[in-house]
Amino acid sequence: MIKLRLKRFGKKREASYRVVAVNSTSRRDGRPLEELGFYNPRTDEIRLDVEGIQRRLSQGAQPTDTVRDLLRKQHLLGGQQAEQAVPAASVTEQAEA
Repeated sequence: MIKLRLKRFGKKREASYRVVAVNSTSRRDGRPLEELGFYNPRTDEIRLDVEGIQRRLSQGAQPTDTVRDLLRKQHLLGGQQAEQAVPAASVTEQAEA
């Protein structure tokens, strides 16, 4: 399964991240299949390859929770994928209410 996840780089205490498509069994900082963007949490800078991300999502890639939040922030996730991202605990709470 292909995952969209963050790959850490930068100096100590000055981390930046690349949004990458990787095999789900590979290491966090292993070689990616494709680099799809950049995220700097210190300056809140986000640069994404929109076409590449949409292509990977259409192929069945699963974003991690953090990447899913970044995609929502950039309005790239919507429809069924946004509904799937709801944690199971909140779904049961809504059903009980």
